[in-house]
Amino acid sequence: MSEFLLFLFVGLLAQTVDGALGMAYGVISSTVLLSFGVPPATASASVHAAEVFTTAASAGSHAMHRNVNWKLFAPLAIGGCVGGALGAFVLTSVDGHVLRPYIAAYLAAMGLLILHRAWKGRSPRPFPARLSGPLGAVGGFLDAVGGGGWGPTVTSAMVGSGEEPRISIGTANTAEFFVTSTISATFLAALISGHWQGETGLSTHMAAVGGLILGGLCAAPIAGLMVKLIPVRALTWLVGVLVLALAGYQTARLTGLL
Repeated sequence: MSEFLLFLFVGLLAQTVDGALGMAYGVISSTVLLSFGVPPATASASVHAAEVFTTAASAGSHAMHRNVNWKLFAPLAIGGCVGGALGAFVLTSVDGHVLRPYIAAYLAAMGLLILHRAWKGRSPRPFPARLSGPLGAVGGFLDAVGGGGWGPTVTSAMVGSGEEPRISIGTANTAEFFVTSTISATFLAALISGHWQGETGLSTHMAAVGGLILGGLCAAPIAGLMVKLIPVRALTWLVGVLVLALAGYQTARLTGLL
């Protein structure tokens, strides 16, 4: 029961941040699981199993509050599903940690770009629809491999390009439901087929997954309202600071400080 309550709190905290800023659910949840000694592939699978439920609630909230650009949504979701399935397959086959230096560098660059836009106070401009699919593919791949790369990759790119933060967060979070479902299905297929070797099953961590789900479901419905109420410039600052914090976290892990 103590493990369940711990992860309920983790899920509540992670989804509150993710729903408001479009990222960090996977990073926060995966980090706690890894600190408990859960293998990387199992941690990623556990987080994505929980996210199937939390992203559905969050997507509904963002859609209700009109935070979604539906022209960007479809190619973003399709690209994310393709990239996510490939990333899940790669993670069950090879060590995905080799990508971390590149992810950290990307996050640092995007964080600085977003903060620059917040400081300058530039007017939002639409994200190019033709780039939505490729961005989704990259985001889905990194999400499966890193256990939480969708928001940092997709939301930061959209905000950094000039898209309104509210729309970036809402669109990315809504598409994430489909991406997460695809990644979870790929992990499940790998587990059933026997392709996933050397990892403990999800059943070993059901208390943690259950806590993540319940905590996330409690926080997800208010996501759309929070994003709608926070002023554009303040939201841009918050996203930029969080992206830089995630870059610092990745760098600290690479250098052995964490």
